[in-house]
Amino acid sequence: VRADYRSLRDMIGYMPGRFSLYTDLSVEENLHFFATLFHTSIEANYDQIKEIYTQLEPFKTRRAGALSGGMKQKLALCCALIHKPSILLLDEPTTGVDPVSRKEFWDMLGRLKEQGITIVVSTPYMDEAARCDRMALMLNGTILNEGTPEELTRAFPYPLWLLRCKEVNKTLGIVRSFDGIGNCFSFGDNLHLWFADGIDRVDAFKSFLQSHGVEVELLEPLSPSIEDYFILLCTQHLIR
Repeated sequence: VRADYRSLRDMIGYMPGRFSLYTDLSVEENLHFFATLFHTSIEANYDQIKEIYTQLEPFKTRRAGALSGGMKQKLALCCALIHKPSILLLDEPTTGVDPVSRKEFWDMLGRLKEQGITIVVSTPYMDEAARCDRMALMLNGTILNEGTPEELTRAFPYPLWLLRCKEVNKTLGIVRSFDGIGNCFSFGDNLHLWFADGIDRVDAFKSFLQSHGVEVELLEPLSPSIEDYFILLCTQHLIR
């Protein structure tokens, strides 16, 4: 790495999680500056950034600090791509960005992947992680498991259940006190739960809820998501 750092630098594009471009420079000036660092120009590599830059071009004279969150991310991505890297490293690129801009950003990443660029992304959003070919689930710097999204969801070892009821927060404590519960977590207005050792305790569980005055609106099997599996892994890791 030390001997070939210059060639490695040319291969890698990096976009930090925090907006780190020059806020007092314009869109065009930032791009020109980063192109110069790699001994190239906007014109020479315009085809690489064209799709993204066409959205920025109407604001090319605007200072970077005055752009919206979504536009800042697009400018940062352009600067990371301006030297045509073969590997793109993105550190939580959509944190703090509105949902529409998040979707647009990931659609752009999909098209960059089709061009043969290897993309490595860190993200706290499980729906984004599920769009990757492979993923590693991490907690405090420790990799809990890795694989394709399909492999990881299939690795969930227990039948999962969805419980919908009134007073979710109150019911959460009641469910966790059930003797046969594996664990239970709230997901929006619902609860996701599994029974200890995967043993079917549904009938006993229904009777338990009824005896505690819980009004069950829905209790049905549920296909695990990446987030369900991540919560299970975190629980197991913290118990050790």
